[in-house]
Amino acid sequence: MSGRGRVPSGQPTISDVARHAGVAVSTVSYVLSGKRAISEVTRNRVLASVRLLGYHPNAGARALASRRANVIALVLPLRSGIQVPVVMQFATAVVTSARRHDHDVLLLTSDEGPQGLHRIAAGALVDGVLVMDVELHDVRVPLLRELGRPSVLIGLPADTDALTCVDLDFHRAGQVCVDHLVSLGHRRIALLGAPSAVYDRGTGFAHRTRAGVVEAAARHGVEAVTLPCEENAAEVHARVVELFARQPELSALVVQNEAAVGPVQAALAALGRRVPDDVSVVAVCPDQFAEHANPRLTSVPVPAEEIGRQAVSLLMRKVHGEPTPQVTLLEPRLTVRDSTAAASTVPAVHDGRAAAR
Repeated sequence: MSGRGRVPSGQPTISDVARHAGVAVSTVSYVLSGKRAISEVTRNRVLASVRLLGYHPNAGARALASRRANVIALVLPLRSGIQVPVVMQFATAVVTSARRHDHDVLLLTSDEGPQGLHRIAAGALVDGVLVMDVELHDVRVPLLRELGRPSVLIGLPADTDALTCVDLDFHRAGQVCVDHLVSLGHRRIALLGAPSAVYDRGTGFAHRTRAGVVEAAARHGVEAVTLPCEENAAEVHARVVELFARQPELSALVVQNEAAVGPVQAALAALGRRVPDDVSVVAVCPDQFAEHANPRLTSVPVPAEEIGRQAVSLLMRKVHGEPTPQVTLLEPRLTVRDSTAAASTVPAVHDGRAAAR
């Protein structure tokens, strides 16, 4: 008696699908892998049986057949100065996008440098590697060029030759912040940037933002001072107090440190400087940080979801031997909210009280 059309009990196998569809096991395999042309009628019959039986190809078998692991690695060292909530947005975006490509993600958080990359790439653990927290002169880059595994960097080193990189255009982001503040009449601007450790490591995004701020200020002929800013509330308060003691006529801040956003606003309030009446504030941060601040912050958002999606897409193209651009930079966009306003013509008193209006 033919087994065609019969629904098996238990976990269905590829043989069950073949019997149900009335075809050979090899035909089911070709339909699922796409490695050989199958007639539309047969293909539809096989896929209908797959859906009806709830058949899911075994990941290990798929990997053996395709010589792929169906796993990508995300290298994300969790070290000082890293904003964990932000990097987890990137990680979530990578995992979600990878699943759309039928890949799982191996997350590597220890700071192993080139040795860690070599360890995972030397075997058959992963099909490709995504690298975050990229430094301008990253010691991992030479190895990435030599590895036999496809790789994509979320970030830009100083030399992008023979690499594939994707990121927000942080240099342009710094310029956009200054352009906006200058358009409102601000002539004295300060950047409160990432923690000192991030600059000391030469992390690309922080240095590029700072360069963009400095360049735009020079182009507009306005004053700009740039300072690192730690994450501890007490240190942020001390930094803001020191800044305004040295620059009492300062009327605008650019903040690129998610953990410092709240403490910066608290420090300004303690100094009697109102946002945006006395000081305008622009942040480079994810939207939720800007939306939940009080007042809501004008910001250039860091599009973690889009960057993560593009990084996975680029890596999958490399896995399949397709060409990719060397550098993909996302254009920054400014969202104007409640924390920026026209510069006041009345100088603020810098003894902890705001000037009368």
